[in-house]
Amino acid sequence: MIIARSIKEIKKPQNGSCVTIGNFDGVHKGHQKLICNTCRKAKANGLASVVVTFDPHPLRVLVNSKTPPFITLTKQKLELLALHEPDIIIALNFTKEMASLSPEEFIKKYLVDGLSMKEMVVGYDYALGKGRSGNYEVLVGLGRKHGYGIERLDPIIINDAVVSSSRIRDLVSEGNVWDVRALLGRFYQVRGEVVHGMNRGGRLLGFPTANIKLEDELFPKSGVYAIRVEVDGLVRPGVANIGKNPTFGNEALSVEAHIFNFSDDIYGKNIRVHFIQRIRAERKFNNLDELKARITKDTELAKSILSYPESQVRPGLHLTESGTGAC
Repeated sequence: MIIARSIKEIKKPQNGSCVTIGNFDGVHKGHQKLICNTCRKAKANGLASVVVTFDPHPLRVLVNSKTPPFITLTKQKLELLALHEPDIIIALNFTKEMASLSPEEFIKKYLVDGLSMKEMVVGYDYALGKGRSGNYEVLVGLGRKHGYGIERLDPIIINDAVVSSSRIRDLVSEGNVWDVRALLGRFYQVRGEVVHGMNRGGRLLGFPTANIKLEDELFPKSGVYAIRVEVDGLVRPGVANIGKNPTFGNEALSVEAHIFNFSDDIYGKNIRVHFIQRIRAERKFNNLDELKARITKDTELAKSILSYPESQVRPGLHLTESGTGAC
């Protein structure tokens, strides 16, 4: 498998390629279906399977700071795409110049000339080129002109609604992390470096926490969650608070994870936090005793939730048994 940041980094597929293209934010089940169909079609026709995505996300270039946080940052997205083992993954550098290309200019430059594309697989609502003018009908016409076939896949429907990045973003923002699992094929997770916090968890409360340095990604709604924490290749159960710790009058948002029966020094290490289920909203307590009593109760609730087989997480970026899995 080749992971590249430009067409120039790869050798043009000798026998041609089968390409799918998109932002793939979240690499959800709809995206997984696209990639798997691309890999199968490529294999059946003796072509190279290619996944094309963009970095940064086009909205970051076109809308800038007004964009919502994304489900997956680029590194995590590329790792999730790689689980399906396409021959080539390309994360094109998206620029305003690229955004100004017509559908035909983009198709010819990057896909036909750059990748010798013979087949294309797109989602039910995909469009490319300036102003998203390159819809399915346009792409079919360009296929006849430039010698490639095109397949459009129907959406994935789960719980009577289309699986989409915006739906997942809404669920995570509402704290419905358990429901997101069905759409992603995995639990929602964030990653980050463990940094020094206010030193209150262990010293004042008796519940030491790993404080995560926040990046520009989507975090669940403020509150307390049952979690699984991946550190040094092992997955450990725990409970986390996302919010501003109103009992202490904080202003900044923080993510603090208490890992059960764990006392290792992990400052400076990168960890993954898998959000299993929201336990309650964040609230302000009258004193430390009330807060400690509530944390004890939250811990017991988290242990109960994490005792269910459905809450299990394997080490590494992966798709759970509810996902499509590698192609």
